[in-house]
Amino acid sequence: MRHDQGIRIEGLKKRYGAGDTAVDALKGVNMEVAPGEVVGLIGPSGSGKSTLLKCLGAVIEPSAGRMTLGGQVIYEDAWKLPDLRALRRDKIGFVFQAPYLIPFLDVTDNVALLPMLAGRPNNESRKRALELLDALDVGHRARAMPAQLSGGEQQRVAIARALVNRPPVILADEPTAPLDSERALTVIRILEEMAGQFATAIIVVTHDEKIIPTFKRIYTIRDGRTHEEAGEGRSVEGVKAQP
Repeated sequence: MRHDQGIRIEGLKKRYGAGDTAVDALKGVNMEVAPGEVVGLIGPSGSGKSTLLKCLGAVIEPSAGRMTLGGQVIYEDAWKLPDLRALRRDKIGFVFQAPYLIPFLDVTDNVALLPMLAGRPNNESRKRALELLDALDVGHRARAMPAQLSGGEQQRVAIARALVNRPPVILADEPTAPLDSERALTVIRILEEMAGQFATAIIVVTHDEKIIPTFKRIYTIRDGRTHEEAGEGRSVEGVKAQP
């Protein structure tokens, strides 16, 4: 597998503050995720998970190291791209704990908005949105408003939105936290299917013990450093949903 086309992090560091009050949140993180792979990132509160995700998402600037996304070096001791907003829009899909759908847009336009903002024609953007909604089994809700959807349906729409610009990378931050076991496992199955179909590298940050057995590889972050370990890699069907 071409890991250089997915996510590669080398020696990533992040320091907050300076002098005696400086805090090293990341102390040399190394991580690789191949296209088509879904990897778990776990660790206790305060271990650096959120900081790492914000660095990967180009929300905050690291202090040192190197990050490659989709075969492109985006950071090497400094940002290598002039437009980080375009990077986030075109190269990175985000899935959060809450779907954050725009309440006054219908489902189709919630998904189509990003390619529209990127300058693609409205009709083309809506066609792509409808294709993804169909693939995620919510095509029949295309004209519904977010408030009319169930929690599971909203999260599927959020996944469609993350995929709509065909990003090489998706960062999912606690995407199953508000869902029951059955819906949580469904979300993971969908992410696995979409990763394989679109050759997307996906990192799932989670505390959710319901889904941890599904990962083939897991990175545990402790005290600002990552430790790779083999996961159970059980199929979603092989993980029992808790009542």
